[in-house]
Amino acid sequence: MGFITYYEGAKMIEKIVGNATAEKVLLYLTAYGEGYATAIAATFNISLNMVQKQLARFEESGLIAATSKGRTRVYSWNPRYPFLAELKAFLEKVFQYLPEEEKERYYRERRRPRRSGKPL
Repeated sequence: MGFITYYEGAKMIEKIVGNATAEKVLLYLTAYGEGYATAIAATFNISLNMVQKQLARFEESGLIAATSKGRTRVYSWNPRYPFLAELKAFLEKVFQYLPEEEKERYYRERRRPRRSGKPL
């Protein structure tokens, strides 16, 4: 069996996890550790409703847990999930094989404010 292209690999992952939205949510959580529905939907330019439904499915299965920060529900990995280490190792391997341009486009968002006085 030869080298698998990203496109083929992504399709295989999509089929394993059920759909493209599930794949994107899992890879987002792999990259950032936590997230909320609006940010995930905006990152990938997909329907907020689809992201919310997928997050609800993952929460119901016990894979992720939600906490409230103000009026926002923030989702992160559930440390009590029995296969979390194995799943995260798998997703990190998938993340390694993403093309650099895709990583830059979706997974390199600046997450903290710029230091005051720092030149642009």
